[in-house]
Amino acid sequence: MVLIFYYYSDNMTNFKLKVKNSAIDNKGLFADEDIPANSEIIEYTGEIIDNAESDRREELDKGVTYIAYIDDNTYIDGAIGGNDSKYLNHSCNPNCIFKVKNGRLYYYSKRLIKKGEELTADYAFPADTKKEICRCGSKNCRGFMNELI
Repeated sequence: MVLIFYYYSDNMTNFKLKVKNSAIDNKGLFADEDIPANSEIIEYTGEIIDNAESDRREELDKGVTYIAYIDDNTYIDGAIGGNDSKYLNHSCNPNCIFKVKNGRLYYYSKRLIKKGEELTADYAFPADTKKEICRCGSKNCRGFMNELI
């Protein structure tokens, strides 16, 4: 069963952001103004799908996916109806964290993010899933986007 629900709005952001080419991976999301620490930056939006549909889409897609985990049976596919938050890349030394509130996903700043800086979060894929190579380039890079065992 596919749950179909979209969160539509403008960009659902509290700050000026810009999508640009990224040294980490293809495109990235960048601050277009300073963002104070502990600030809600942007909501991750898209089509709400269940676990089975998430697995099906992951299996079909051999390239980039924009599927975010909410809970064991709820995911958001940012590729369908999503906003610019889907371009927020992974880093092993991130400047953002994500929080789930009332079934919705939001990115928050961990520290002051300066204008021009790329926004990043630790995707922390489960350690027991397929290893996803990390290209973040941080000093403490794990080599993979997966959690360490």
